[in-house]
Amino acid sequence: MARKKPLVIVTRKLPDVVETRMCELFDARLNLDDKPMSRSELAAALATADVLVPTVTDRIDVELIGLAGEQMKLIANFGNGVDNIDVAAAADRGITITNTPGVLTEDTADMTMALILAVARRIVEGAKLIPSGEWIGWSPTWMLGRRITGKRLGIVGMGRIGQALARRAKAFGLQIHYHNRRHVASAIEEALEATYWESLDQMLARMDIVSVNCPHTPATYHLLSARRLKYLHPHAIVVNTARGEIIDEAALTKMLETGELGGAGLDVFEHEPAVSKKLIRLAEAGKVTLLPHMGSATTEGRIDMGEKVIVNVKMFMDGHRPPDRVLPSML
Repeated sequence: MARKKPLVIVTRKLPDVVETRMCELFDARLNLDDKPMSRSELAAALATADVLVPTVTDRIDVELIGLAGEQMKLIANFGNGVDNIDVAAAADRGITITNTPGVLTEDTADMTMALILAVARRIVEGAKLIPSGEWIGWSPTWMLGRRITGKRLGIVGMGRIGQALARRAKAFGLQIHYHNRRHVASAIEEALEATYWESLDQMLARMDIVSVNCPHTPATYHLLSARRLKYLHPHAIVVNTARGEIIDEAALTKMLETGELGGAGLDVFEHEPAVSKKLIRLAEAGKVTLLPHMGSATTEGRIDMGEKVIVNVKMFMDGHRPPDRVLPSML
């Protein structure tokens, strides 16, 4: 007698090739119209499924986890971060958490470098001028941006993405600086010609460009606080492709409004999908470049993420430790 397939509920539309494979391996319930699940729908999914496959926009907090059925044993997050899940509460209920690390590294690093260039060279502003009919010809003093070669780049969080960004930035002639919980391996540091700063405050005070590339955890909430943002030079650029909560967005916005910063490039927001009207007005004025959380949005990346989810679910249901298990002690 064939073993019953596990019931796997997927909260959002995934690439077709991923969904097809899920249906082959599991009793998969898909979200074909891609509308985010409501809180009550998430609660119902946790109460009935063996495995839940949420995304970074699904908030699985302690209250929802408390509603999980006895059969719920795995939450296989479709995403690199797990800040949308109360990992400790899940562990207390005997629910395993997995994520999809590594597969979006290069894509996010590409987008971070693109934002650095876009802000420094005013690319988005310039791209709007020809369609609007405002361009009347070349001028020696018009639309001047900032050269990035020779500038200091401070990377906050030197994990996979931070290192991938550093490789790209070095090729553009940027000087690499970083703040991390600890030094990276000496071989990596030497290859990148990177300078380590134990003090984030001291690093910020000396950088031309700052890129946020650390995960969002309780320890990194508002890591770039109003106090720390004040250390930045008025010409400095801030780029964030990690999580919006890492920066005090209200303080950043105020500094952009008053000209205390040279610009910002944001792919993530503190209260997304809501974006403050002040930030939108600043974008319209060319003082900030805003993107709709698309740092990892490549076809290849999304398929790779889906394949990692499938491997984690299959390994777990076969009685093995999934390769991308997340423990509370890791956060």
